[in-house]
Amino acid sequence: MNAAAFSSWQAWALLSAAFAALTAVFAKIGVENISPDLATFIRTVVVLIAFAMLLFATGQFVTPGAVAPKTWLFLVLSGLATGASWLCYFRALKLGPATLVAPIDKLSVVLVALFAFVFLGERPSATGWLGIALISAGAVLLAVRR
Repeated sequence: MNAAAFSSWQAWALLSAAFAALTAVFAKIGVENISPDLATFIRTVVVLIAFAMLLFATGQFVTPGAVAPKTWLFLVLSGLATGASWLCYFRALKLGPATLVAPIDKLSVVLVALFAFVFLGERPSATGWLGIALISAGAVLLAVRR
């Protein structure tokens, strides 16, 4: 990818998808011999350290007072939701195959569209809703054992 590609949300979204796929594979192997809760804790500590290093290295670390209360509230809620998602994801990976867990996890795409419609007032086009329906159908088809 060239430098201009890194200024597009699409490039970052594709990278996110690639890293999420690696996350599933690495987590499935990593959770094999330990509890999913301990695995989630280790992963969380690694993420915390990595982001602290990134913020310090790039000079982006600011004092917490510079962050507005509303921002704090929604970032804390987002963090709690992330933690709950990770706990559930690692438990699912411990109990089931990654090839079945990941498609169900990706139903989050559908839920984001629904939540964004209800809470944020976002209105996907008819084509967008068709894509959301196809993602739903695809996730179900991938996750159903034959």
